[in-house]
Amino acid sequence: MIRITSGIFKGRRIETTSGPGYRPATEKVREALFSMLEARVGQWEEIVAADIFAGSGSLGFEALSRGARRVYFVESSANAAGLIRSNARQLGLSTSRVRIAKRDAFRLVRSGPQEKFDLAFIDPPYKKGLFVPFLDRFLDAGWMQENGLIAAEVEQDLSIEPERYAELELLARKNYGQTRIYLWRTRACDSQCIREPSIR
Repeated sequence: MIRITSGIFKGRRIETTSGPGYRPATEKVREALFSMLEARVGQWEEIVAADIFAGSGSLGFEALSRGARRVYFVESSANAAGLIRSNARQLGLSTSRVRIAKRDAFRLVRSGPQEKFDLAFIDPPYKKGLFVPFLDRFLDAGWMQENGLIAAEVEQDLSIEPERYAELELLARKNYGQTRIYLWRTRACDSQCIREPSIR
């Protein structure tokens, strides 16, 4: 179990999943990430967020605890998606605030957005080469609001070339042990945003 660090659910514990590829964000990393976000989000009540490769949904629940209007959890594992649903019930969160998509993130992105996000957490399994190809497709499919925030949690040695993403402004890049956090703001895209395709 892990503890929610702030907001109306501060101190409440949620169940976490385990197994290959799953590593819930540590309390230290979550506190650091949300400290970066607090100064930039504005009104949490206006935020529609996504927790992609959600695992147990710890980042999405932290956003909901702070007042996010709605969070979409994207997770392909039936067991992990079930835990997210169970944790949402335990916290008394309504279905209007919690949406769960038990789908492969790459396939979901291809379907195109039903609702654009103000904030997206992207936290794929480490060492599988998923992050860059997923971010490419996510941005190209237009899932983000302009001036939205993208927070990524990746392995410490994964370096992202800033020039690859003309539509992103890098706000922060910090290392915490084996984890690197990137925080970007989205901006208007034009022909300069064309980039070499990545291969999954």
